[in-house]
Amino acid sequence: MLNNQFKRHRRLRTSPAMRSLVRETHVTVDDLIYPLFVVEGDNIKNEVPSMPGVFQLSLDYLADEMKEVMELGIKAVMLFGVPEEKDETGTGAFSDHGIVQEATKLIKQEVPDLLVIADTCLCEYTSHGHCGVIEHEDVVNDASLELLAKTAVSQAKAGADIIAPSNMMDGFVIVIRQALDEAGFEQIPIMSYAVKYASAFYGPFRDAADSTPSFGDRKTYQMDPTNRLEALREAESDVDEGADFLIVKPALAYLDIVREVKDNFNLPIVAYNVSGEYAMVKAAAQQGWIDEQAIVMEKLTAMKRAGADLILTYFAKDAATWLQKS
Repeated sequence: MLNNQFKRHRRLRTSPAMRSLVRETHVTVDDLIYPLFVVEGDNIKNEVPSMPGVFQLSLDYLADEMKEVMELGIKAVMLFGVPEEKDETGTGAFSDHGIVQEATKLIKQEVPDLLVIADTCLCEYTSHGHCGVIEHEDVVNDASLELLAKTAVSQAKAGADIIAPSNMMDGFVIVIRQALDEAGFEQIPIMSYAVKYASAFYGPFRDAADSTPSFGDRKTYQMDPTNRLEALREAESDVDEGADFLIVKPALAYLDIVREVKDNFNLPIVAYNVSGEYAMVKAAAQQGWIDEQAIVMEKLTAMKRAGADLILTYFAKDAATWLQKS
């Protein structure tokens, strides 16, 4: 006779219906934010070589892309701009006719119910590829804040629903919050890149956004990947300064950080499933080594289980399509 004292956990795994009934973590289309690269010019739809299925799009392609996004049930996009011209201070970032500003106006005209999140940084617009003002090959913090505040206000004027500063300058949330409030945009929330590591997973993004630094690296302002407590200090500062969302970037290699930020702060947590994480899955899938859909949905579920309320992912359209069919 078997000892009847042991527990029968398998009773709750006996069928698809049973497993669905007791499922603890669910990914839905409402969780997804779709990142998008918009470029100046016409008739441009360039696939990013290191990110199969991700394109740089000119404005004449944007309306159709956004209608597809809405049909899939995705509620929000994040815009990254790729300008034709760059300069030392990234003036295209805060031009009222900059590429993100023009894309925002177009989206709000064509699909007004879609939430537009504007990435607020200078690196795509500076000739040196860094996220701020350079003096003696150093990114100067306070001078950079002034330009980032101008960028945020310009994006809000264009119709952005959420401002998402990604620069990792000290004090960026409070300076942007004050600038938005003074300009009459008290109701525009800030989705802060509160915890952004100096990660090796960003390589494909820099191809897509044309933002590779021309010298040095970003380790003096992005976080050391070895640090955990620093993430909590960074997040706490942004909460105190008025952030409305907290992003952890990257997601997959930092699920422990996602959980700690979720456990410590009562704001919506956004996991950024970054370009390197995307590219690795796509490359393996193209070789036939993995089941792409199964792998992607398992990854997104892991991010939700770790505590993410929202997931910023290049797989958003794919995941939304799979969820519709499930």
